[in-house]
Amino acid sequence: MEILSNLALGFSVALNPFTLFLAVVGCFLGTIIGALPGLGPSNGVAILIPLAFTMGLDATSALVLLTSVYYGAMYGGRISSILLNIPGDEPALMTTLDGYPMARQGRAGDALVISGVASFVGAMLATIGLVIFAPMLARIAYKFGPAEYFALYLLAFATLGGVGSKNQAKAVIATCIGLGIAMIGLDNSTGMPRFTYGNLHMMDGIDFLVAIVGLFAITEVFFFIETHGKGSAIGVRLEKVTIPIKDLIFTSGAMLRGSGIGFIAGILPGAGASLGSFLAYMAEKSVAGISGRFGQGDPRGVAAPEAGNNAAAGGALIPMLTLGVPGSGTTAVLLALLMTLNITPGPTLFNDNPEVVWGLIASLLIANVVLLIMNIPMVKIFVKVLMVPAWVLLPGVTMISFVGIYSLTGSYFDLVLMVAFGVMGYFLRKLDIPTVPVILGILLGNKMEDNLRNAMVVSNGDWTYLFSSSIAIGLWTAAILGFIAPIFLRRFLKRPPQPLDAEAD
Repeated sequence: MEILSNLALGFSVALNPFTLFLAVVGCFLGTIIGALPGLGPSNGVAILIPLAFTMGLDATSALVLLTSVYYGAMYGGRISSILLNIPGDEPALMTTLDGYPMARQGRAGDALVISGVASFVGAMLATIGLVIFAPMLARIAYKFGPAEYFALYLLAFATLGGVGSKNQAKAVIATCIGLGIAMIGLDNSTGMPRFTYGNLHMMDGIDFLVAIVGLFAITEVFFFIETHGKGSAIGVRLEKVTIPIKDLIFTSGAMLRGSGIGFIAGILPGAGASLGSFLAYMAEKSVAGISGRFGQGDPRGVAAPEAGNNAAAGGALIPMLTLGVPGSGTTAVLLALLMTLNITPGPTLFNDNPEVVWGLIASLLIANVVLLIMNIPMVKIFVKVLMVPAWVLLPGVTMISFVGIYSLTGSYFDLVLMVAFGVMGYFLRKLDIPTVPVILGILLGNKMEDNLRNAMVVSNGDWTYLFSSSIAIGLWTAAILGFIAPIFLRRFLKRPPQPLDAEAD
């Protein structure tokens, strides 16, 4: 009954005409962003954060807009995967294995509809899981003290760059860069300036929104200039779009299994949608056995990873809302948004700001339906987005970034700093150093330091206090395993060989 009353509160917020409008706009923009190869949900949300502040949105409205963009981008990533054999983002990689062969066989419309329905099933089941499990986890989080939170932050740092990075050492370097940037400014305990070099603009530390927009949006501009100067072209032509009822029935089991696997992967800090889609695909391939035609255009090879990555997107919101620890790169950006709006994610969020949490959840339920309705009849419109030339796209992204940050801070120094972060992000990506651990270090570095200091004060300097509870020991164990395991698992996460063409088949 408590869940129903909370959902009633959420829908009273979500069904506000303006909030509903933001959800629809977010879904539309997110699908477009997801369809553009290389952008993905993290970049899309980072680009639109300044716009949310420019519009003067409150916490609930801003979160509804950007999470709708998040869900929309997860839907949209399948479009370029199926038509161009180019993943819209990393989680959509597995969709190319059977989606593109289906398109080469003249079934591009069927593949797009199957992937759209699978995305709906995965996202809807994950949102229902968010309703059920988030309050439970929030109650458990009340047992966390400074030692447990320190171990939790360590787990986030140890795992977030793990599967997504090709080199654990580079993930460590990125984390250290982020933690170093977080130390700039006044010391929380002594009030002494650290690493400011006498610059008054840096006394308050580095604004993580400036860092996020620089590392994601501005860096992406540089890469567009380098690699997409002449626009893009459709690889497979999309003909008439129909609803393949038989294929939808045939793949229903794959959608349900992929949703369950993806949801669990999303809850784990650092696992995220990429691992969710991979595990869902491999599990479905194992279930199909010799009867499957995976890699040659099997519809289950489209349904399972799409359900998995969208379910993981919903699951990743649970640790962000209940523990204040992002489960993915995009939720790290959303965490920065909440912190900027003076909303503290964690177990108290459900009591202190129930309208924010339940309004968000209700909006996600509505957004899933909107996305399903939008993505099937309007798919031809989204396909045309793939032909937008870079000379049209670049000025828009740049303008939103500069105007948004300046309207937020009113400081020219932050604009210069944003460009500097963009340059740094460009070189980091050239060196194949992940940027998400940098963002995580900036976001959580001060909190991690404060909890370590509090733990030492409580224990009178006894470092064994960090291992004094079963929860802390479990988190330390998970952090160590999460850091080591990808070293052995990465060879299984490499992209399999390209699927056979229709002609060869």
